[in-house]
Amino acid sequence: MKFSKSHWVSLAMLVALLATGVIARHFSPLLLPVSDVTGVVDSGCDLQRRACAARLADEGSLEFSITPRPIPLLQPLRVEVTVSGIKPKKVEVDFAGESMSMGYNRPELRASGPGRYAGEISLPVCSSGGMAWVATVMVETDHQRISVPFRFDTGH
Repeated sequence: MKFSKSHWVSLAMLVALLATGVIARHFSPLLLPVSDVTGVVDSGCDLQRRACAARLADEGSLEFSITPRPIPLLQPLRVEVTVSGIKPKKVEVDFAGESMSMGYNRPELRASGPGRYAGEISLPVCSSGGMAWVATVMVETDHQRISVPFRFDTGH
């Protein structure tokens, strides 16, 4: 059986489409974080006033802090995560505007002591003044990915 040129083109397009799907699946956690477990933030969390804690199912707990307080815009911020009951391989914090895309802002935190991770970031200014943020702490262990979303407002 002899294939025509249009058959070869169709086959090449199918292979390219499959390759694109495999590559997209591999790199999708960069833009859309995938988690196995979602932590539960304690009620009354107010990152503008204090560190906030979260429960990680039966695995342990996590505490997240942003300083200085109140949280300023366009200034260096120190973010800290303290974990207990788990052994992270990697800790990141994904900052996303709740109602408006503010670009990719996901620093990887460095170990600063046993169970402690820290780093620096700056939040961009929203043209409307105030902004609702979701800072999702993402912890990767040998066996799972854990995410904990913390919500806070700036500039109001």
